[in-house]
Amino acid sequence: MTNLDIQKIRKDFPILDEVINGKQLVYFDNAATTQKPVQVLDALVNYYGHYNANIHRGIHHLAEKATSAFEDSRKAIRAFLNAKSTEEIIFTYGTTDGINLVAQTYGRHCTMADALRRKGVRFEGDSDKRCW
Repeated sequence: MTNLDIQKIRKDFPILDEVINGKQLVYFDNAATTQKPVQVLDALVNYYGHYNANIHRGIHHLAEKATSAFEDSRKAIRAFLNAKSTEEIIFTYGTTDGINLVAQTYGRHCTMADALRRKGVRFEGDSDKRCW
C-alpha cells in the first residue's frame, strides 16, 4: 500500500488552512458537505467566469460550450472507472440521491415476495435469489 502524504493532500484544500479556536481545522462532516480541493474551485471559477449556461438546453455558444465540458467530464470519468460507455456514468446531486436512485431502480423490479424474502420469510420452494 502506498503511503499518503497527508500534509500534501491538505494543501489541495484551502479551507483546511483555517484555524478555529487556535487549532488547525479537521473536517469530518463529509456526509453533509465535502470540502473542495483547489482544482475543483479553479474549475468552478472558470465555468462561472467563462461559460455559465444550462447544459443540453440552449443552442447558443455558452450552452454548447457548457454541454461540451459536461460531456467531456463524463468521458474522463468513464475512462477513469473503465466503464464500457459514457451512458454508464450518471451524475446525481449527492450520495443520498445516488443511493435513492439505485434503491428505486432495483425496487421497481421487486415483488412483494422479494421484499418478504429479504426480511427472512421463507416460502415453499424458495430460492436463494434475492432482488437486491
